[in-house]
Amino acid sequence: MEKRWKINEADKDLVTSLQESLKINRTLCEILVSRGISDFETARHFFRPSISDLHDPWLMKDMEKAVTRIERAMQQKEKILVFGDYDVDGTTAVAGMYQFLRGIHDPALLDFYIPHRYREGYGVSTKGIDYAIENGFTLIISLDCGIKSVDHIRYALRAGIEFIICDHHLPDAELPPAVAILNPKQADCNYPFKDLCGCGVGIKLMMAISMRLGLPDESWQRYLDLAATAIAADIVSMSGENRILAFFGLIKVNENPCAGIKALLELSGYHEHNLTITNLVYLIAPRINAAGRMDDARKAVLLFIEGDYTKALGFATMLQNDNTDRKEEDKSITIEALELISKDSDHVNRRSTVLFQPHWHKGVVGIVASRLIETYYRPTIVLTRSGDLVAGSARSVIGFNLYEAVHACREHLIGYGGHFAAAGMTMHPEQVEEFCKKFEATVAATIEPHQLIPEICIDAFVQFSDINAGFYNILSQMEPFGPDNPRPVFLAKKVVDNGWSKIVKEEHIRFSLSQNNVQMSGIGFGMAARFEMLTSRQPIDVVFTLDENDYNGNKSLQLRVIDFRMSDV
Repeated sequence: MEKRWKINEADKDLVTSLQESLKINRTLCEILVSRGISDFETARHFFRPSISDLHDPWLMKDMEKAVTRIERAMQQKEKILVFGDYDVDGTTAVAGMYQFLRGIHDPALLDFYIPHRYREGYGVSTKGIDYAIENGFTLIISLDCGIKSVDHIRYALRAGIEFIICDHHLPDAELPPAVAILNPKQADCNYPFKDLCGCGVGIKLMMAISMRLGLPDESWQRYLDLAATAIAADIVSMSGENRILAFFGLIKVNENPCAGIKALLELSGYHEHNLTITNLVYLIAPRINAAGRMDDARKAVLLFIEGDYTKALGFATMLQNDNTDRKEEDKSITIEALELISKDSDHVNRRSTVLFQPHWHKGVVGIVASRLIETYYRPTIVLTRSGDLVAGSARSVIGFNLYEAVHACREHLIGYGGHFAAAGMTMHPEQVEEFCKKFEATVAATIEPHQLIPEICIDAFVQFSDINAGFYNILSQMEPFGPDNPRPVFLAKKVVDNGWSKIVKEEHIRFSLSQNNVQMSGIGFGMAARFEMLTSRQPIDVVFTLDENDYNGNKSLQLRVIDFRMSDV
């Protein structure tokens, strides 16, 4: 698929000034400046994160109310229920908060609750509140959910149950009647950092309680491995406090992870040192999410609160099995979906992709939508049967507001929700055809032609002669990578195949390239069909990230090729 190359441009004067301060390669300074790091002090905080740089938790609106209410619950020996969503952010947040409270409150007065994805749906549920009523809980702390649960929390309040909400989703105009709402995205919350995930908001509450009770910092810092996992999985901004929490969370993951993470790593087969955010995203997060997608996410919390490694391995095995089932469903549905599209001669003229099969597994339709975008780059919705209704997940392309497009089709929907890049919806079966027509018409009328072509954002030009161990060492210190601080993407122009490039495993290209007599090797996954372009031995421009290849203990830098094309004459 053809891709657009968008090359970032940094202010030359700021780059020169930063290079004079840092005394590092100019290309690296260009990347830093384009990410808002343009002076020595900002760079120091970026490269050397400090726990002391975290904001005072008391700056968050309602923090005083939340801590005071928890103190009262402890003094009056109330039962507290920790309630969270079924995804990675929710389950890690619940596991951390539950363990933290267990250290300061009678464990017999504590429990946690994760709603079942299919029987209860997202967020605070009636069944969860009924569980609290039946078991005598008088305080619920919700994590990664609750900000939109006005009716449910009103229902709980009538039953004598108060709520403390720890959430990061955008609030509606009407807020729930909770005793305290901790959410930096509230319009009147002056907390300096707005992009915490749900687990991150929970960490801030633990910090405040620790300060009030005079507890050591270790009382909340021991859960930073869970926070780093949540930050990685929830794809929140890797800047500000998230960068600090992820940085120190990764240290804990690498040096002293909880038994649950250790068990998941063992089952994933990863035995290398220095795990990165990318490892958490691709090795840990899918196994946690699989629990809620395929079965019951409660076992993910049981995994994280289990201190005995052998028992944790048992829970991890359950998640591993769920993930195996998830991958099988994902693969089979994707194959079937691609076949349906290939048989639809009209699809090539459409600006959207909408597919419906009643037998598809509801837990993976969002993943399948993302897979289809990799082949057919357009806003995509995958629908399946859910009881008497049809439910689906939608994924967008860069720059297109998917939520607004779904909102425009609301006359055909029972319910919907989401954000710019992803959404979910339910409808009656008889509305599917009209919904598909309306969604296609809406997308066709609002999407720009360039948004139907994948875009690669390139951070900087680089010469092969600049790429060495020192260059890569500084690049590595820019981790953890994520939104607002992605892994740098480079463009090298007029490089040539030196004759040693080859196809490996019939799908990939092992590159061997030369630029001005400097040799670099690389790997391009799924690029075998384009190998002929190399055999002409004409100059090409190549887009890549850098990583370290470890072969039999011999480490060398290699290109992870993203795209390439013939150089301009």
